[in-house]
Amino acid sequence: MDRKTLGAAVLLLTVAACADPLVERQDFGAAPGGESVDLYTLRNPAGMQVSIMTYGATVTSLMAPDRDGNLGDVVLGYDSLAGYLRQSPYLGAIVGRYGNRIAGGEFELDGVVYNLARNNGPNHLHGGIVGFDKVVWAAEPFEHDRGVGLALTYVSADGEEGYPGTLVSEVRYTLTADNELVVDYRATTDKATPVNLTQHSYFNLAGTGDILGHELMLAASRYTPVDSTLIPTGELASVAGTPFDFTEPVPIGARIAEDHEQLLRGGGYDHNYVLDSGEPAAVVYEPSTGRVLEIRTTEPGIQFYSGNFLDGSISGKRGIVYGRRSGFCLETQHYPDSPNQAQFPSTILGPDETYESQTVFAFRTR
Repeated sequence: MDRKTLGAAVLLLTVAACADPLVERQDFGAAPGGESVDLYTLRNPAGMQVSIMTYGATVTSLMAPDRDGNLGDVVLGYDSLAGYLRQSPYLGAIVGRYGNRIAGGEFELDGVVYNLARNNGPNHLHGGIVGFDKVVWAAEPFEHDRGVGLALTYVSADGEEGYPGTLVSEVRYTLTADNELVVDYRATTDKATPVNLTQHSYFNLAGTGDILGHELMLAASRYTPVDSTLIPTGELASVAGTPFDFTEPVPIGARIAEDHEQLLRGGGYDHNYVLDSGEPAAVVYEPSTGRVLEIRTTEPGIQFYSGNFLDGSISGKRGIVYGRRSGFCLETQHYPDSPNQAQFPSTILGPDETYESQTVFAFRTR
């Protein structure tokens, strides 16, 4: 069966114990280069479901139950591909090769200076002009004893967006029976290159409104302060006694308007947290629905972004206008600008190495 014939069909994986399909595929339009974009929907026996499109390996919808068992979509996005092509601040996408910022759009590796796009003021952000969020990934659904999932692969050519080496990246999304979305990353290269992949969903556990009443806990006693262009200064600063202390649950909005230099620079929270040992890395509770998001990760850091640059110009799913702080991101990652800061954990992947990382988004209620 050729791709066109397959594209007209719906791919279903079923198990005997469940009458509904566990994985469903549908056509979702075409990318600017003409490539077909598919949308896959994963379901578990409990009814939770997540939809992922091959453009950007993007999570477009995540239906999670509230305390009464009612499903609601807890991520920001669009109803169709057109919105993502027109205007999307990385909503739900996989970003790379390097998630977050690289100072001045350049780094030096093995005596060679590599110049990257400066697409965020003077800095490089989230892989450049056409990062991993703006390409079509190859996809293959799978099923195993943990649940059902989707494996997505993208080959980034040597020199793409200025990065050295041909990088083969795989992201595997698994939806488990325990209402966990597991994201496994794997990459190999034929030349040394920086790699820092992350998942960039904007969450709102209430579904609508702002996220200021969400209660956040971060297992991080330090964070990386930033300069006026949001590049880390190199310091690992204590959160104690500052608005950045989420070692105990605190509403996101409780201190976001305080007169603190770092909050003023970020327009709110837009900072990397240095994770302490132990799990979970983060827990978010939304009181009105009872939804809880728990994040576990193998990464050393997590970027907490409070949706400061959402400005009401985006009308998303169901016509909802995404105003300021209508979603938050918790991007598990290595630290920003690591290629230029030797004291940070290294993000350089060599040709004899394999990049591997895992993040789990677990949904609960209370």
